[in-house]
Amino acid sequence: MQKNKILTLEQLAVECKKLKKEGKTIAHCHGCFDLLHPGHIKHFQAAKAKADIVIVTLTPDRFVNKGPGRPVFTEQLRMESIAAIEAVDYVALNHWPTAVETIKLIRPDYYVKGQDYKDKEKDLTKGIYDEEAAVKAVGGVLYFTEEITFSSSNLINSHFNPHGSKTQDFVDRLKKKYNADYILGEIEKLNKLKIMVIGDTIIDEYHYCSPLGKSSKSPTISSIFMREEVFAGGVLAVANHLEQFASEVKLVTCLGKQNLQDKVIKKNVSQGVDTKFFERADGPTNTKRRYLDRYMNIKLFEVTFMNDHYIDEKLEKEVITYLKKELPKYDVVLVTDFGHGFITPNIIKFIEDAGKYVAVNAQTNSNNYGFNYITKYKNVDYISIDEKELRLPFGDNYGNVESLVKELKKVTKADKIQITLGQEGSIWYEKNKITKAPAVARSVKDSVGAGDAVLSVTTLFAYNNTPPEIAAFVGNCVGALAVEIIGNAHPVYKKDLIRFVQHFLK
Repeated sequence: MQKNKILTLEQLAVECKKLKKEGKTIAHCHGCFDLLHPGHIKHFQAAKAKADIVIVTLTPDRFVNKGPGRPVFTEQLRMESIAAIEAVDYVALNHWPTAVETIKLIRPDYYVKGQDYKDKEKDLTKGIYDEEAAVKAVGGVLYFTEEITFSSSNLINSHFNPHGSKTQDFVDRLKKKYNADYILGEIEKLNKLKIMVIGDTIIDEYHYCSPLGKSSKSPTISSIFMREEVFAGGVLAVANHLEQFASEVKLVTCLGKQNLQDKVIKKNVSQGVDTKFFERADGPTNTKRRYLDRYMNIKLFEVTFMNDHYIDEKLEKEVITYLKKELPKYDVVLVTDFGHGFITPNIIKFIEDAGKYVAVNAQTNSNNYGFNYITKYKNVDYISIDEKELRLPFGDNYGNVESLVKELKKVTKADKIQITLGQEGSIWYEKNKITKAPAVARSVKDSVGAGDAVLSVTTLFAYNNTPPEIAAFVGNCVGALAVEIIGNAHPVYKKDLIRFVQHFLK
């Protein structure tokens, strides 16, 4: 009987249509339901008292953004557990991150939410408004139950300790100093800022292959091509992340006339980003083609198409003339310097002398290794780099990180510096004080672009003078979400970050 309750979404739509023809009323509940508790059971019972049939749809594992280690239970176990509840008639797994499309498919008489959603303004993701519009569009109503409520996240944090002791201790200290509304309010404040981001465009091509084995006539591993994906990387990805949080985003970058990649860029850059593209005639738009084993997502090797010489003097003057006119309109200028030729010494000097708040990342990668040090910047306000990018300019592989950060401060004059440390989290330097924040990622699908995501959000925090503990911790949360995204397929969404942070604060 329990298994008979579990249907595909398509089967559920057919069943609901049949039930409505029979005159039955349908109540639809939707959620993650990761840890079933008495509040959920009461919620389903209240829905049953309102309608003849209660259906429950669940958020798939891949869309559960409630923090590391979530969901605790797989989608199959969650469905089977809910199907075992007497008040529930049918269970199905959703196809989408939200219930909006599901509501349109099922057309319930009642879309049922708990009383904690009654004050819609408290739903920081604002998803409840879209769901209400969807249920009204199909002739149904949004209905709130008044039963006892519990927080699955609170129960999991209290009894399952999914984060590790260092992370939990940090979060406990953070919650004692700042309440949840204050911390989430710091994220909301970012939407007042206007930011210009200038840097190198990178097109990331992922070519998935299936290795066949060694060639019979040479020591070559033969592979068969399966499929490809193309993503907007470099400064394009940074602009997409910023668009989720800031008020206005201006993107300034350079493409290569030998292969503009303009169709890829148009498709992958958010419509909310205002763009200014310069073009160089002596090369293609920077493209990094990675070949991956399709089963394990392991990168086999990479081929790069670029001219990483500095742009010519004529184009450089055009860029500076444009910046002279446009920079005054923005609060912050963020320089994403991948060392691929667009950010020249003269452009750096102009930006540093322009009197704007300047944030910088000078990245070390396989194409510029040893030639693109952060120390070429001499007058900036905020820096976000990783540990290797801190060590290389000083030729110090094993020295104390905190001492090196202070040396970097002397060279660059940066008031605020963040160093990401991988599994060790990050440190935030401000006013001669170091704040350490733990890593919160539990799994890594693809680390490409994670640092760019962290840079984007923490730049806005740095300008806003957000308390260091909040800036560093939320920055690590951004990084944890970013490593779950393959190849910058999409930005870190603000709503996902809010859910992720909320999980820790319960």
